[in-house]
Formats: sequence, C-alpha cells, structure tokens
Amino acid sequence: MQNLGSHWLQPIRQWLDTREIRDRNLALFLSKAIPSQCPFARDINLFGRRLLHIPPLCKLNPFYDQLVGLRFRALCYLVDDCGMNFEAFS
Repeated sequence: MQNLGSHWLQPIRQWLDTREIRDRNLALFLSKAIPSQCPFARDINLFGRRLLHIPPLCKLNPFYDQLVGLRFRALCYLVDDCGMNFEAFS
C-alpha cells in the first residue's frame, strides 16, 4: 500500500526538483534562507550533564531533500554563473 501523504506531495516535490535558478537575487535568498545543516538537533544539559537529546527533525520534513537540492543548485549558480566565492557561503 502506497503512503497516502506521498501521493499528494509528489507534484510539489517534482516542482521543487525541476526549478532552475537563473536569478542572482533569488539564488542569494535561497542560499541564506535554507540552512546548510539541520538546525534542530539539541542537547538539553543541566549542571553539566545531558538530560535529553533532541534528534534532527529535518528528515521529518517531507520536502527536506528537495530543499537541500534547491539550495545546492542556488549555490552552484552563484559560483558557476555569477563567479562568487564559495567560501562566502560557509
């Protein structure tokens, strides 16, 4: 049985996967708006001891892989077509 959530999300995933980046301002926005790593993983500490570990929640986002790919295409556009230095985005 196919995942019901996957069925109606597939057109959005496909749309995100097929977006080409051809605008410098959009590429800059995407490279800054989409984090390079999952920002949600946290350790909750009390008096120097770890009480709780919250794992990265990015994989729960149904569009995680598409957004990471979109950010990668934006960075590639900025480096390859605009001649920007990749170290500026690290």
